[in-house]
Amino acid sequence: MEIIPWKAMKYLGFIFLGLLLSCSELIDPPKNLIPKDKMAEIIAEFALNEQINVITPNSDFENSTRFELKKHQIKGIEFAESYKYYTATRDLKKILEDAQQLILEKDPSAKNYIENKIKENPNVPAFAR
Repeated sequence: MEIIPWKAMKYLGFIFLGLLLSCSELIDPPKNLIPKDKMAEIIAEFALNEQINVITPNSDFENSTRFELKKHQIKGIEFAESYKYYTATRDLKKILEDAQQLILEKDPSAKNYIENKIKENPNVPAFAR
């Protein structure tokens, strides 16, 4: 049994590193990728609709979700694939921050609520607030 020389291992390491770096994306973008700004807008509207369900428990969140997607002329699968893509590319954090900013623009009184939630749980990511 022959041991691989150190120089050969070093070259194999560089080749492996080169291959690893050449694969820049974990996932290919979906065919109908929703732009980031539109994604933030939809997520903000979902969050506002969810709050309506808190105030009016008998309202139908599923119908309001369908309405928002139809209003933006987006299919549910397109939204799901775009969400998955942005999660894999780590762009989702920025999109959620943009969505939060849109909510604050639509309802400035939400600022105190958001700030209190951040203070209560400072390590909780934006999507879980």
